[in-house]
Amino acid sequence: MGYGKVYLVGAGPGNPKLLTLRALEVLQKADVVIYDRLVSEDVLKLIPEKAEKIYVGKASGKHTLTQEEINNLMIEAAMKGKTVVRLKGGDPFIFGRGGEEAEALASKNIEFEVVPGVSSAFAAPAYAGIPLTHRAYASSVAIVTGSQAADASKKVNWGKIAGAVDTIVILMGLESIRNIVMNLIEGGLSPNTPAAIIEWGTTEDQRTIISRLATIADDAEKASFKSPSVIVVGEVANLGRKLAWFKKPLT
Repeated sequence: MGYGKVYLVGAGPGNPKLLTLRALEVLQKADVVIYDRLVSEDVLKLIPEKAEKIYVGKASGKHTLTQEEINNLMIEAAMKGKTVVRLKGGDPFIFGRGGEEAEALASKNIEFEVVPGVSSAFAAPAYAGIPLTHRAYASSVAIVTGSQAADASKKVNWGKIAGAVDTIVILMGLESIRNIVMNLIEGGLSPNTPAAIIEWGTTEDQRTIISRLATIADDAEKASFKSPSVIVVGEVANLGRKLAWFKKPLT
């Protein structure tokens, strides 16, 4: 028996209507689906009953399985000739460790395909009425992780980012928001820079606050915002006050 194939699939930001056609296609033929915490229940309902579902939920600092164990799950299933879908929230190659998993598969000569997903980095702001670029306000964007492993070889240089781009999108940053804000201000951003946080973007549970850099952490705490949340820093954040079309901001 030959090896099976592994699909590294982005499940999108939570709203099942934003799942791509290719993602739906490969889900329908899966023998095994290995999925993360942020894959919505509505997307999981699209998995055929015949498929084995394996939860490997990953939150910041709280992993059901180690990355090596997840890699081994994919490899072992593929070596048994099975069609494997590794299902991740958002896009597998944007802070989804998809690159690490692809390397593990390539090292064993296992065929794989990457199925891009709609990332919350731009979907959540879009649903909050916040364009990441705008000719009048922003011609550059940085997507940055707010959560880094202790052994990460590339650390975020907030000071450089503060002066390098017009719009900063921060994923997985809510727990570290006070430290991030401090570093951005020390890096040269004005405390009055507009900032927004979108919680559970694109879903019926979406909530948005629009504030300024100096007060956004306090506002998030008062509103009891939780993960998953996307943080947007830059002049475009203010546009959410008049362009919000899905749900109006709380502030």
